[in-house]
Amino acid sequence: MLRPIELCIVDDERIVCERLRSVFEKNGLLVETFTDSQAAKERLAQKRFDILITDLKMAHPDGIELLSFVRQQAPEIRVVIITGYATVETARQAMQRGAVDFIAKPFRLGQLRDLVLKIAQEIQEIPEQSSDAPPGT
Repeated sequence: MLRPIELCIVDDERIVCERLRSVFEKNGLLVETFTDSQAAKERLAQKRFDILITDLKMAHPDGIELLSFVRQQAPEIRVVIITGYATVETARQAMQRGAVDFIAKPFRLGQLRDLVLKIAQEIQEIPEQSSDAPPGT
């Protein structure tokens, strides 16, 4: 049986969070949204998510800081950066720090949905380790 995919969405625009939540819940993902990036960081420290979608430009911490935090805490989380301030430099920086993709706003909801569902499928295909198996097996 496939376990549900857990998605965290962080964007300081409530409407973005609401629209994305609706799209991904309709596609069977478990979704938590945050308009406050500090609250999101605190939740990311407590709970394991499979995928993080985060806006780039927000109050402290910004999307790059969240990406760096996730890489330190749970490097297996797949991170997608969305931004209205896309530049080659910010895209390069995000990808170098471990983002799986970088999408400029305004984006088509279908484009982001398809990307996240592809990532979710890849995650589902990774065999889960049994809790009684020794580490590294």
